[in-house]
Amino acid sequence: MEGLDGAVRMDYKRFFKKKVFLKLGIILAVMAVLYFLISIYFTNHFYYNTVINGVDVSFKTYDEVILIIEEYIDQYQLELVGRDGYTEKITGNDVGLFLNKKSSIYQIQYVQKPYFWISSYIKDCRYFVGDLFLYDEEALNSRIDALIFLNKEVVEPKSVSFEYSNGSYQAIKEVYGNKINRELLNQVITRSILKGERTLDIDANNCYENPKYTLHSEKTKETGDTLNKFVKSKIIYRFGSKNEIIDDKRIRQWLRVNRNLDIIIDGQEIYNDIKGLAKKYNTVGIKRNFKTSTGKTVEVSGGLYGWKIDLLGEKEILLEEIQSGRIIQREPIYAQRALSREENDIGNTYVEINITKQHLWFYKDGELVTEGPIVTGNLSRGFDTDLGTYMLNYKITNATLRGQGYESKVKYWMPFYGNIGIHDARWRHSFGGNIYKQNGSHGCINAPTYLARELYEEIESGMPIICYEE
Repeated sequence: MEGLDGAVRMDYKRFFKKKVFLKLGIILAVMAVLYFLISIYFTNHFYYNTVINGVDVSFKTYDEVILIIEEYIDQYQLELVGRDGYTEKITGNDVGLFLNKKSSIYQIQYVQKPYFWISSYIKDCRYFVGDLFLYDEEALNSRIDALIFLNKEVVEPKSVSFEYSNGSYQAIKEVYGNKINRELLNQVITRSILKGERTLDIDANNCYENPKYTLHSEKTKETGDTLNKFVKSKIIYRFGSKNEIIDDKRIRQWLRVNRNLDIIIDGQEIYNDIKGLAKKYNTVGIKRNFKTSTGKTVEVSGGLYGWKIDLLGEKEILLEEIQSGRIIQREPIYAQRALSREENDIGNTYVEINITKQHLWFYKDGELVTEGPIVTGNLSRGFDTDLGTYMLNYKITNATLRGQGYESKVKYWMPFYGNIGIHDARWRHSFGGNIYKQNGSHGCINAPTYLARELYEEIESGMPIICYEE
């Protein structure tokens, strides 16, 4: 009995499996037939989710599509969206839009294989047929010309700028304006119409001319940081007991920012300001009130002695210091220096030559070192010794002095103005008095040997030499 029951159970299982497989086979067969029938349907119909130039043609035949597109054209309008909330519409009628019945739209059916129709339920089937729509180019251009976007008062775009306030530079927000690139606008509108698009964001399609740099540009931050670095510089010039300060109040006048946000430092303005300092503090050739050894105070002007700022050298150094953001206290670069930086730049070490008295004095640190009679330039022959304040250029011994019609050997030579200098004159037997008027030198200061020697032993290059008349 047990064997019989087992056999019954095995037959039941076989029967059940056969039934399941039979049903499954029937279902698959039905599905296959259905898929085949749908595939036949799509031999002359477009897929589901098929959009051509903005027109939904799902499940439509070619002939139906033509009618749908013609109706679409009759109702077509493109909405333009611009800045500041401006909108405007261009209709198909405005531009003479019509269907090109000889277009290549039919080729889409060859692309859409009937047996692959199920793919349209997975992804959209969007196509652009470039020759589907035709338009009147002249009408389109006229319509674009009439757009309110192109007929408003034009506000030019402006990149971010910089303004100095309260000790630092602040970036001023850019201006976007409303200036439109006419050529690009034409291209974008034409493309949108041909694609059948309903809305066109002019700004999103970059039809506006935009500022090159904005608050968020990396160049903006870089330029702002550099500007503020420059104006934090501070140069304190020392002129003896007086100071002149170059700080943000002046530095910002030298700075410019061009369209590319590059910082331009006006070198000419810097040079002009240094010239202003030179005019104020240079002392070469200035008028000086000089108290003579005879007790009189005379005005002496001219000559080569004094302070002289090196304009070009100082400009270069100042540029470097500004660009490095330095705070520094120093003297300017001098092309020539004097002994004292106070109001009396001569100090108390100098050679005093009184042309009227024909006498020379030499003071060192306020003490008289030597003095004596001299002979200066011959007045009768026009060889007058030049007046003014000079400085000793150098000193040498055993020199030969040459000039027009003369050659003289001297033991002590101390030039202070070209070939004019102080020297011994062993050929002379007397000095002082009125000798210079008729029998003077060629402009040099002739001194007795003892006086020339004593002066030579104490004087140094750069020491002042004052030539004056009472």
